[in-house]
Amino acid sequence: MYTHEHKVRIRYAETDQMGYCYYGNYPQFYEIGRVETLRSIGTSYKEIEKKGFILPVANLTAKYLKPALYDDLITIKTIVKNKPTVKIEFDYEIYNEKGELLNIGYTKLVFVNNQTMRPCFCPDFLTNLFAKYF
Repeated sequence: MYTHEHKVRIRYAETDQMGYCYYGNYPQFYEIGRVETLRSIGTSYKEIEKKGFILPVANLTAKYLKPALYDDLITIKTIVKNKPTVKIEFDYEIYNEKGELLNIGYTKLVFVNNQTMRPCFCPDFLTNLFAKYF
């Protein structure tokens, strides 16, 4: 299992009239979590794409527990529980500065060869980067 945390401040433009973070922003927070998790193990989405692979989202779920508020510094905790295969799954927990759990999420992405546009196995270089955690 691999876990990574990244902090983001809620901007005014991400809130509604009540000062609550708009629910549609949470998938973007999940993306930030994924991107920074991959960067933390030594690669990037850009590198994965450069090597011939894309990662479309096949499934996304979100459970809203409490609102994030304008100017809150949230922590996006991203967890990879299983070794990537044809898919890679990410779990998310979003906390406010008080340590209160605000949101739980999940995404499943599928490895696709960008030449054939067909699903494929996780590329070896990425499997090797994750190997020490599983």
